[in-house]
Amino acid sequence: MTEKKTNSPRHIAVIMDGNGRWAVQRGLSRLEGHRAGLKAVQDTARHLNHLGLEYATFYAFSTENWTRPPTEVKGLFKLLGESIDNEKRALHEDNIRIKWLGQEDRLASRLIKDIREAEEYTRNNTGMTLCLALNYGGRQEIVNAARALVTDGIKTKDINEKQLESRLYTSGIPDVDLLIRTAGEQRLSNFLLWQCAYAEFYFTPILWPDFNRAEMDKALHAYASRQRRFGGL
Repeated sequence: MTEKKTNSPRHIAVIMDGNGRWAVQRGLSRLEGHRAGLKAVQDTARHLNHLGLEYATFYAFSTENWTRPPTEVKGLFKLLGESIDNEKRALHEDNIRIKWLGQEDRLASRLIKDIREAEEYTRNNTGMTLCLALNYGGRQEIVNAARALVTDGIKTKDINEKQLESRLYTSGIPDVDLLIRTAGEQRLSNFLLWQCAYAEFYFTPILWPDFNRAEMDKALHAYASRQRRFGGL
């Protein structure tokens, strides 16, 4: 049975930095760092689901990450595909729903197939929604939403925040309450720009593969201690 804490966020977003540094410190390849990072995602997702969180979004691969060495990108996608395929049954048993945020452009058809199958396999689950931001860019998401408004024939005078929000990848998902970034970095990096308008930020020097359940509890405790005014008094 899940535990639902008071003053807890509905939607947590995580920028998972430090996989490469974690691997270098241990004399391992960057790919091994990404493998360890994926294990951290799996463990963190289960912990958050147990705590009763409704939505968690993990920044797996940005549209800017294509500038990384091709061998690293190819290896990361292979790991992602294998992880999604292997974990979907366990996530389903935990009542977790999988949702993809991002574009299909440039992704291998096999990876797209794995993600879509995982989404369909877990579609009717009622626990936490696990969002994977893969081939995702916040600015492009907003541009795509604006284009959809034009395509749908929405008149200029009728365009409002609600209309635009309904065409974002996160349509139907509440805005981010808590944004966590690891490895000492302190920037958004084109991640959920619209959705983080009033998010609380939590930065930690911990490298992502070392970000465990205890570290997540620290972040949640910090969030619970803050007052959110949303521009008011």
